[in-house]
Amino acid sequence: MPRIAQLRAWLDRQFPPRGDRGPRIEPASADASFRRYFRVTLAGGETRIVMDAPPGREDCRPFLKVAALFRDAGVRVPEVHAQDLEQGFLLLSDLGGATYLDALDETTASALYRDANAALIAIQRASRPGVLPDYDRALLERELCLFPEWYVAKHLGVTLDSGQQAALRGVFEAILANNLGQARVFVHRDWHSRNLMATGGSFPANPGVIDFQDAVYGPITYDLVSIYRDAYIAWEEERELDFVIRYWEAARRADLPVDADFGAFHRDYEWMGAQRQLKVLGIFARLFHRDGKDGYLKDMPRVMAYLRRACARHRALLPLARLLDQLEDRQARAGLTF
Repeated sequence: MPRIAQLRAWLDRQFPPRGDRGPRIEPASADASFRRYFRVTLAGGETRIVMDAPPGREDCRPFLKVAALFRDAGVRVPEVHAQDLEQGFLLLSDLGGATYLDALDETTASALYRDANAALIAIQRASRPGVLPDYDRALLERELCLFPEWYVAKHLGVTLDSGQQAALRGVFEAILANNLGQARVFVHRDWHSRNLMATGGSFPANPGVIDFQDAVYGPITYDLVSIYRDAYIAWEEERELDFVIRYWEAARRADLPVDADFGAFHRDYEWMGAQRQLKVLGIFARLFHRDGKDGYLKDMPRVMAYLRRACARHRALLPLARLLDQLEDRQARAGLTF
C-alpha cells in the first residue's frame, strides 16, 4: 500500500469519516530527514499534525522521550494525541504555521529571542546525565568529517593534499578539545528559527518547540550558536552579541554552568560555532548531492561567513582560514560561486 494511503487508513481509524468524507490532509512541512509532516483538518475545523516517520528510516521513540523531558521542563512542545510506532505515525497538536523565521524582524526580534532564551534555559536547567545520548567525541568528530567528505570532495570536487589534510585534522582536534571541555546540558541540536514556532504571548506559551528528536547531552553553547548564528537568518554582529549577552546574563541568574567571564564564554560560543558550521556545510552539500534537495544551497554563504568570522579571530583556526582561501581560489578559477 502506498505510504499516503497507509496514513489515510490510519487517520480514518482515528477519525471515522462522515459519509465519504474523511479529514482533509495537506502537507505541513518536510525536514532534512525522511520524516514528513501533514496538517489534518477535522470536521469542525480543528487541526492536528501527523508525523510520518517511515520505519526502517526513522524511529518515533526518541521524539516521544524528548517531548516528555521538555514538557516536564515547562517548555511548549506538541501534545501526542495518538501513536502507531509500528507504522511510524504520530498524531500531534498543531502549534500553528508561523515559525520564528516567518515572524522575526527588527521590531519583533528582541521579544521572540527573549522567549527563546527562557525556553532554552528551562531545558538546560532540567538537564541530567544518563538520560539522553552523549554528544561525545565520536559524534562531534563524525559531524566534522561531513565537511571534507561532502562539502570539499563532493560539492567542490576537490581532493585535499596531505598537507591540507593534516592542517584540517589539527583544526578538528583543537575544536574537539574546546567542545569537549565545555559544561554539559540537554542539547536540542537544531535550536533555530525554523524549529521554533511563534505561537503568541510570551514564554511559556511562546515558543512552540519542534524537531527535537535528535536531542543529546552535550556542550552548553551548542543550541545558543545554532539560533544566533542561524543558517537561515543573520543579524548585524552588534545585535547578535546583544542577544548572546542577554542569554548569558539570564543563564547566570539561573545558576547554569556558564563561564563567569563573558569573554571566555563567547570564545566557547565561537568554537562551538565552528564545529556546527563545518557540519552544516557538509549536511547542506549532502542534502543536495545525495537527496536532490537544492533549497539549502542558498544558505551556504551565510554559514560560511560565520565560519570565516570565527577563523579570523582565533589563532588556532587560522589553518582553516588558509584552507578556505585555497578552496575559494580553486572555485574562482573554476568559475564557481563560493
